Amino acid sequence: MEETTLVTGGAGFIGSHFVKRLLRREDVARVTVLDALTYAGHIENLGEAFLSPKLAFVQGSILDAILVDELVQRHTAVVHFAAESHVDRSFYEAGNFLAANVLGTHTLLDAAARFGVDKFVHVSTDEVYGPLETGAATEDFPLRPTVPYAASKAASDLVALSYFHTYGVPVCVTRSSNNYGPCQHPEKIIPLFVTNLLKSRPLTLHGDGRHVRNWLHVEDNCAGIELVLRGGTPGEAYNIGGGTDLTNRELTGRILTACGADWDAVTYVPDRRSNDIRYAMDWSKIAHDLGYQPQRDFETGVAETVAWYHANPGRWAPLLRTPAAPQSQSSITAPAGC
Repeated sequence: MEETTLVTGGAGFIGSHFVKRLLRREDVARVTVLDALTYAGHIENLGEAFLSPKLAFVQGSILDAILVDELVQRHTAVVHFAAESHVDRSFYEAGNFLAANVLGTHTLLDAAARFGVDKFVHVSTDEVYGPLETGAATEDFPLRPTVPYAASKAASDLVALSYFHTYGVPVCVTRSSNNYGPCQHPEKIIPLFVTNLLKSRPLTLHGDGRHVRNWLHVEDNCAGIELVLRGGTPGEAYNIGGGTDLTNRELTGRILTACGADWDAVTYVPDRRSNDIRYAMDWSKIAHDLGYQPQRDFETGVAETVAWYHANPGRWAPLLRTPAAPQSQSSITAPAGC
């Protein structure tokens, strides 16, 4: 039986890379993207994917139960990326994060339970585990989020897994470390620093720069998500990591080198609130069970990412302005993309 997959948030950064990956598979008959095209979702991210006759695009919200029902019942699988995802925004828009990330996930799961999908992959984050001074979180580690964004994702993880135990929905959860790569919105640290340097603006480093994050190329994360879609055990969570652990100061140094800049461009500012000191995950489960291994080294990945931002100012420069209202569905064409 050929697979038909509904991808929520498929015009976002990670979702659009995943959609293109699915479209390259011969056993995938149709991919439908459902995306609200908020400030972080852009139709241009899909780019050449619109050349595929297998792609359908629907502009809409995962909170729209009627629309979600209509779409879910026509697909064999759901891969759920759609979410509010920026930590700083969650400080003053917590209600929006809870609505989109928790209630939106519930709307999708409720439809999946009634229409009997073959697989539901809920995409999450390592931030649900909260800060760890030492060691690394396995999938059974307690969820201890410290900011509204991470709390909304932890809640949605638990709702998703509850739908497996209560209703038998074949749910898997993936939790990845920080993604980077082409097409990412410039609010996130790597594209923010790269685009600031391209515009000859200073970089601001919070606190003393000791905060540690794991950096994973978006294509490696998508490879892991696809493995979970194909072979993940329903009711299980899978950590997707294996990138490069860096302090924010080390990350800044790598970006400066990749952009041919020096430390004179860096200004230190007071640390932001609830800035967790370190995230770390153990990803041995997905490596052992599904054969996952990341392929991109950080230096090459960052160099490619910098090259993309340098070559595509028309894609990111407008995003530095106040976000415009979403375009209407009738105005959507097949634009150039990543």
